[in-house]
Amino acid sequence: MEKIRIKQVRSRIGRPKDQKKTLDALGLRKMNSIVEHNATPQILGMVNKVQHLVIVL
Repeated sequence: MEKIRIKQVRSRIGRPKDQKKTLDALGLRKMNSIVEHNATPQILGMVNKVQHLVIVL
């Protein structure tokens, strides 16, 4: 399965609770942190939900 790397580039401060929980579910806890996940539909949907806070490397 294809892997994707996700980096948090914008702050979670002042964001709605569901977006904060999505970042937690992805494993992103701090700014500039990078996580690697398999490119499943569930992960891609979570990335799409917080696309304004992260970039895919």
